[in-house]
Amino acid sequence: MTQANNLSSKPSYAPTMTLAMAQRRAQFINAIRQFFASRHVLEVQTPLLSQAGNTDTFLQSVAAQVTYQDKPCTYYLHTSPEFAMKRLLASWQIPIYQICPVFRDNEIGVRHNIEFTMLEWYQPNYSLEDMGAELGELLEALYGYPIVLSHYRYVDAFMDFVGIHPLTASLAALQAVAEDKGLTGFDFNSAENGASNSDEDIRQSWLDLLFSHAVEPNLGHDLPTLIIEYPPATAALAKTAIDKDGNTVAKRFELYINGIEIANAYDELADGQALRARFERDNQLRKQHNLPQMPIDEHLLAASDDLIPCSGIAVGIDRLLMVITGASSLEDVIPFPSGLA
Repeated sequence: MTQANNLSSKPSYAPTMTLAMAQRRAQFINAIRQFFASRHVLEVQTPLLSQAGNTDTFLQSVAAQVTYQDKPCTYYLHTSPEFAMKRLLASWQIPIYQICPVFRDNEIGVRHNIEFTMLEWYQPNYSLEDMGAELGELLEALYGYPIVLSHYRYVDAFMDFVGIHPLTASLAALQAVAEDKGLTGFDFNSAENGASNSDEDIRQSWLDLLFSHAVEPNLGHDLPTLIIEYPPATAALAKTAIDKDGNTVAKRFELYINGIEIANAYDELADGQALRARFERDNQLRKQHNLPQMPIDEHLLAASDDLIPCSGIAVGIDRLLMVITGASSLEDVIPFPSGLA
């Protein structure tokens, strides 16, 4: 049921989620906590507000004006608890998890809300394969029956549904394929203010466009699917490696169910200097695109150098509850979407 239909048949104060779904959601979150308790993974709570923001050009932080020691300051609601959790991980070096609200500005739709609930956990000395296996075990606990995860290389998925090799195709070829699929009117060749994007930035923009429109909708319908070995430009805070074809890829995966992205996992990069370079590069891109440059989390950079080998994963709780219950919209699994908050 859409928000408009809900409003026409309910009082203006009423939630979009039914009581039955609220009870189902409570059971769902309790099952997640039981899963981690049985594995001796410590539940933690970190601040929602931070002096640093997310530098990713595709994620916009929600700014909050606060007064700290009698001085006005800008803080940011976190887009993920990742930065603070890594500080805990570097200090304690034990498995940790968190269930918390996160905030991403201007994200509204059937699968998006400015505020949503995230599950994030970190496992010391876990490979990405170990993390994928544990994710499968969590899904089994939540679905209540055995789950088989399909593993699908980004390159293979792209070639199957787009018909072109994403890592070796020319920029002209990527643009031509996009136009053949009706994806017109996009100009990734120049940034704002007359600045020029790099070939890598332009390539990734075309790849993201094609992947989201031509690949994603086809994923995870028969089996929950892990897309692995992403292009290196998507590495963010993940390590990189060389794939079997000799191409550099990001050591990360994403989980898709019924064409919906549910989770995102990294083999975590423990290198403060490398992270600083990535954040500074992000801020350069933000400047080119007239986006605010974000304060870099110096605490995270210091912690990264003490981070032991680990993998981490973030799961969208609301989306996962959607697919498990068969709900058609986030409005069905949360009480008050941003438009009614």
